[in-house]
Amino acid sequence: MKTITAIIRCKSGAEDVMKRGLLDVAANVQKNEPGTIGFYISQDERDPCLFTTYERFSDQAAMDAHNNSETVEKFFFIARPILDGDVVLQICNEIYAK
Repeated sequence: MKTITAIIRCKSGAEDVMKRGLLDVAANVQKNEPGTIGFYISQDERDPCLFTTYERFSDQAAMDAHNNSETVEKFFFIARPILDGDVVLQICNEIYAK
């Protein structure tokens, strides 16, 4: 299983735009990505500008299909102007899940 953890910080005042953009990606995952096993979005309780995603893929092809989708491209088109720093990605091979 392939995983991605993304740490995303947006500019102050852009929290709702970022949240909507991430939820649009999640809706596409739900409808169109059977190889995406899990797609989780979190927003920090103390810092609403800080978001994380945890994404689980059945294999490399599923991860590539997700990352190269029009929906992810649209998300980054919307997100780039409101990002506060780089998106930090951790791409891993899952070794345990409950």
